[in-house]
Amino acid sequence: MKSIELAKSLQELQNVEFEAAKTAFERLQKLQLPTKKTEEYRYFDIEKYLSKSYTRAKSEKLPIEEGSFVEIVDGIVVRAPKELEIMYSKERKIDDAHFDALYYLGHLLSPEVVEIRCKNDTKIKILHRYTQAETLIAYRIVLTTVPNIAVSISESFIGCDASESLVLYGCDIHLQRDVRFAFIKDETLVKGIYTPVYSHFIELQEQSSANFLSFDFGDADGLQLIKAKLMGASSFNAQHLLYAKGEGKRGTVSQIVHAAKGARSSQKAKNILGEKARGIFDALIKIEPEGAGTKAYQNSQAVLLNDGAYMASKPQLEIYIDDVEASHGSTIGELDEQQLFYLRSRGIVLEEARKMLILAFANEIIDAIEDERTKESVHLSFENVYYGHGQLECIATCHNCSDTILGEES
Repeated sequence: MKSIELAKSLQELQNVEFEAAKTAFERLQKLQLPTKKTEEYRYFDIEKYLSKSYTRAKSEKLPIEEGSFVEIVDGIVVRAPKELEIMYSKERKIDDAHFDALYYLGHLLSPEVVEIRCKNDTKIKILHRYTQAETLIAYRIVLTTVPNIAVSISESFIGCDASESLVLYGCDIHLQRDVRFAFIKDETLVKGIYTPVYSHFIELQEQSSANFLSFDFGDADGLQLIKAKLMGASSFNAQHLLYAKGEGKRGTVSQIVHAAKGARSSQKAKNILGEKARGIFDALIKIEPEGAGTKAYQNSQAVLLNDGAYMASKPQLEIYIDDVEASHGSTIGELDEQQLFYLRSRGIVLEEARKMLILAFANEIIDAIEDERTKESVHLSFENVYYGHGQLECIATCHNCSDTILGEES
């Protein structure tokens, strides 16, 4: 099927049987499938992927095996820790004002979601594995919590068998009062494998906090779209590290909505772009009239390694009240010539000096990861892409490397 033909089949999607389907159908009708004129996809060639022909992913639900981490193959959970409460569910709560049409399309194409219920302090490692070529793979995770717990998720991805596939995946994360949440995504894309478009929604109730860290590396196309809704005295901290090369188009589109008093948000993006890569940072902080006492900060920094690289940076503030503290900024440039001169004056050759500065630029965000094993894994991902060896070869040739990627004991 051609994904773009889904626009002509909305009546069929309307018949999907879960309670939120009506909202999803109405919102998708209003927004329509994105095109090159859609603001959120202005710098990402979504029509290129929506005009291709795909088969629909076919996977059979099997009993979930016990394992030390969650493994999801083409949208189906194949193993998970025994103590984790995980199930399939038709019912789900969705955002009724998301900016992304593919958020709603993803829900309509997922009659059942993978629901994870957290009732105690929980650490979850998820490996997403894609195995079907030229396929539309659509699925969603819904995570819910009880109040006053700590939850963390770290995600990794493998898709060497999913050449020319389109992945529509996303999380709906509903955090209750006083929850402390951390989300870490580590994804390396190699040209010729799947193209991901991830659309997330994070809802933070009073006095909850969330740290969202994304690490996107490689030479292929991919986009993540994030909406966070902050209620009273909640806080959201997002940090994004992008290293793209080749002709890859990669980045983040986000909306952080301050919907109640005293919420705080901080968003920082660091982008390293080489060859003919395009980086994307299109981010909006929206402060509603109810958002008195808001504190919001947003910044994007980009380093262009050569003349062919391009950064599309668009930080934005939309404010409807005076009693706020908010700032945003963006810088795009090359490596600092004075720093390069200093290192070379100490006997370091030019190429090694460049590597040192690039790694230092990236490490500021990588070092924000609290879990040491996850931090080491992300460091390895970045350095292997930068140096052009290591895990890329592993992903391209090995089908049994999930334990290594997730940092598990063999």
